[in-house]
Amino acid sequence: MSKNQEKTGRKGLRIFGIIILILVILLVLIIGSLYIFINNKLSKIQRVDINESDLSVSSQVEENLSGYRNIALFGIDSRDSSLGKGNRSDCIIIASINNETKEVKLISVYRDTYVNIEGHGLDKITHAYSYGEAPLAIKTLNENFDLNITEFATVNFDAVAEAINALGGVTIDVQPEEVKYINDYINETSKVTGLTTEKIASSGKQTLDGVQAVAYSRIRYTEGGDYKRAERMRTVVEAMVEKFKTKSIGEMNQIIDKILPEIYTNITASDIFSLLPSVASFKVTDSIGWPYETKGITLDRWYGIPVTLESNVTKLHEEAFGETDYTPSDRVKEISNQIVQKTGYTN
Repeated sequence: MSKNQEKTGRKGLRIFGIIILILVILLVLIIGSLYIFINNKLSKIQRVDINESDLSVSSQVEENLSGYRNIALFGIDSRDSSLGKGNRSDCIIIASINNETKEVKLISVYRDTYVNIEGHGLDKITHAYSYGEAPLAIKTLNENFDLNITEFATVNFDAVAEAINALGGVTIDVQPEEVKYINDYINETSKVTGLTTEKIASSGKQTLDGVQAVAYSRIRYTEGGDYKRAERMRTVVEAMVEKFKTKSIGEMNQIIDKILPEIYTNITASDIFSLLPSVASFKVTDSIGWPYETKGITLDRWYGIPVTLESNVTKLHEEAFGETDYTPSDRVKEISNQIVQKTGYTN
């Protein structure tokens, strides 16, 4: 190689190195800008810290469910937009994410289910949030179901209505027997949210706006009662997820700006960042209503009794987490026996 060729080669390498350096700098600037942009978005969320050591996650459960990220979602019906203590969680959904497959299962817990709430004894699970907001509600889920929940997100129903409007509505197949009740709830939901809308004219698959969709999710007087209502809530959540996926980046940005300030959660910005690369691969694969077997009883009021708590927890772990031949913890068995003694319901 001549000196001129060697000189030209070194010059070419220097130019190549400069180009790579520029590209790296640009990449850092882009990533930095994206981080600042997203962090600015996430700062709009109402964040609260909770002590994870108080959430009753046993070491055995933590080991068994290490492959799953279970997040509690609470929907409350607050008349004054507060999201804390004193509000019952009319909607309780556990979003169970399989860390390996990215499959998501939505587990609805019926609000009237009879369980143990620490410090309050046997009561409806909806009251746990009212007594001690998210920490006690999460602890109740963990203790009664052998779960590993440490994260939650709470929204008010009027926030859900606004989010659905921002999405441009969701497609729901309204059944004939639901039309009357959805229109009754439209009146009430409009008063609570301050949003107005039209009544539903007929049954069939159609696009519902925010008030209409929330009204649909609150129906509980058709066959199936509160259990069917929980199913409707899951249907609305699934429809929202699918609709969001169809939006452009600009539209997603507008929707996020609308939704984030209405969320109350302990999930940190860094935790949300860790989920972002996998969001596109998340897929809701199953919806589960819990408990599977239940009987009603009237004591001081009406309750839904899991028959039995032990067998329902066993089935949940088999279906949701693939734990065949699952044996509930001693604490679940103890609570199950207390419920049997109180109600006499064994099967």
